[in-house]
Amino acid sequence: MRFYTTPHRYYCGIDLHARRMYMCVLDADGQIRVHRNGPATPEHFLATITPYREDLVVAVECIFTWYSLADLCAQEGIAFVLGHALYMKAIHGGKAKNDKIDAHKIAVLLRGGMLPMAYVYPREMRATRDLLRRRCHFTRKRAELLTHIQNTASQYLLPALGKIAFHGNRVGLADHFTDPAVRKSIESNLALVDHYDRLLRELELHLAQTAKVHDVNAYYRLRSVPGIGKILALVLLYEIHDIHRFPRVQEFVSYCRLVKCAKQSDGKYYGYAGTKIGNAHLKWAFSEAAVLCLRRNAVAQRYVARLAQKHGKGKALTLMAHKLARAVYYMLRRGQAFDATKFFAPTRSGEPAAPAAMPPLAVSDHHDASRAASPRPDLEGGRYLAPSPKSRDASRSRASMNNGACPPAAEVGGATERGARACAPERARGARESRPSNWTREGTEPDRSRCSA
Repeated sequence: MRFYTTPHRYYCGIDLHARRMYMCVLDADGQIRVHRNGPATPEHFLATITPYREDLVVAVECIFTWYSLADLCAQEGIAFVLGHALYMKAIHGGKAKNDKIDAHKIAVLLRGGMLPMAYVYPREMRATRDLLRRRCHFTRKRAELLTHIQNTASQYLLPALGKIAFHGNRVGLADHFTDPAVRKSIESNLALVDHYDRLLRELELHLAQTAKVHDVNAYYRLRSVPGIGKILALVLLYEIHDIHRFPRVQEFVSYCRLVKCAKQSDGKYYGYAGTKIGNAHLKWAFSEAAVLCLRRNAVAQRYVARLAQKHGKGKALTLMAHKLARAVYYMLRRGQAFDATKFFAPTRSGEPAAPAAMPPLAVSDHHDASRAASPRPDLEGGRYLAPSPKSRDASRSRASMNNGACPPAAEVGGATERGARACAPERARGARESRPSNWTREGTEPDRSRCSA
């Protein structure tokens, strides 16, 4: 959360709507100079702020109508601040709410340096970004039509239709339905799908040509990442715009909705919050890239498989998306292409690495003679001495080196006696492969001759 803290002489807060705007102008002392409602036109706005334009800053909440006001302020040389709607709601929420109160609260937050800022996307690339978002909307509508066709086929117990996303598999599809009304519904869906296909091809061609004009180097760097193709590269390019507006990689990953923010008070945790704060389009793009990265990529598949063993499949894919976002951040900051060797290398954050073979344990052939001579070393002068941590660790190590076998009879009492009682269930096992090496074939007692020394 970033706040606007630059001091000015006058502060203007606007509660902006499609047709009306409520303006509130405060001076440096907090006195109200203007507080009135009016039409949302450039003429009314400029006429209202004319006496205070010498050192004025204008703030408005981030809604769909801020484009024209931001462009007007940039044209007139007036400082403009875009307030983050969700953060502002958390700060100045109150009992009463109307346009007059909202305009005054925006001006007060701006004057006090407590107005959370949103990013003012530049005018040059804003229209292309909105066109790309519209293209994604059309793609989802096309997927809804295909899903309706599949559901209708299942409703009438028809055989599986296959991958009808391809045009060749949709030829003659409506003939499978005998009812005239159902056939008409399917034909309407197919006609819309064909129209969407033509429309999407035109949009993708236009967007690819425009991206090569805006930032062709960043576009092809994004294309070098496994799982990021033409469309995902366009989404990342236009949604990020300028990677330098994120001073740290943590802020960029948080903006992509790839981290959880815990609620904590007095050492107690109350779950997570703020999951909807961030860019939903970047969240979708990196989630798609994490899945597509696994296609024909054995190294990525092994990496995600190790993550899935520890966290589960869903969280493993989220961690992969998080890792891709960090890689994209450093690629754009440094102007470098994707490096698979660095990407899949283990890091200090605890990411899994390839399992290494454990070295064999060295087993001693003799036992401590001093402990064998003293059957109860924990008794001294009639007093019980608790075994030290060192002795307990030694007993555990001997039991582990004997592969769970019962300790020799010469070692009785203390920690060794407890180890012998713990080995009792092991005697009940009759499987040959589970018997230790010091057990005889004839009976169930251990071979004590090896322990005579």
